[in-house]
Amino acid sequence: MKYRFLIWSLIALGIFAVVLAIVGVVTRPAPVSSGELAVPVSDNDWYLGPKNAKVTKVTLVEYSDFECPACKAYASIITQLNKDFPNDLKIVYRHFPLPQHKNARVAAQAAEASGRQGKFWEMENLIFEKQNEWTDSNNPQENFILYAGSLGLNIEKFKSDLNSDLAKTKIENDYAGGEKSKISYTPTFFLDSKRINNPQGYEEFKSLIEARIGKK
Repeated sequence: MKYRFLIWSLIALGIFAVVLAIVGVVTRPAPVSSGELAVPVSDNDWYLGPKNAKVTKVTLVEYSDFECPACKAYASIITQLNKDFPNDLKIVYRHFPLPQHKNARVAAQAAEASGRQGKFWEMENLIFEKQNEWTDSNNPQENFILYAGSLGLNIEKFKSDLNSDLAKTKIENDYAGGEKSKISYTPTFFLDSKRINNPQGYEEFKSLIEARIGKK
């Protein structure tokens, strides 16, 4: 009798689990494929490359974290790709500040604030170049204000834009788009909206771009 009760209990639990799974499938939104870019490139993105979308042959989207050492390592590669493919490659930067990096979000805000004065990419380069200076700082904004000064920015405007809702919203929207694309690490790259494995060095990255251009 005891064993019969145990068997029926296990059957009941199994049915309950199946019901939960069915309910989950019905009510949960369909996930975006892990290999697809969920949010298309738009005029709201920061990018390098051709201004005319009609002449762009390849688009590279990077989800990045300013406090991430790997992102810093790839920054110089991205800069070189822009130099080597100025007329064919559009490079898009999107923020994905990881929760474990305490200063990554404010660094992203500094880049956004600089962008309001036309110096997004210049600040992006400086933040990565000087990553070791501000990563562990208890007041990284001081560092970013100094960087803004070195770029000739209006400091009062920079300070205002640094903590603006506009900057924070842009970062939050980028991050939400990354989550929709099922991103779990940085940097993550999408080549023409398809996720790629992070290339092991510049030459491998260059070869990927050349192969893609050759198909256009």
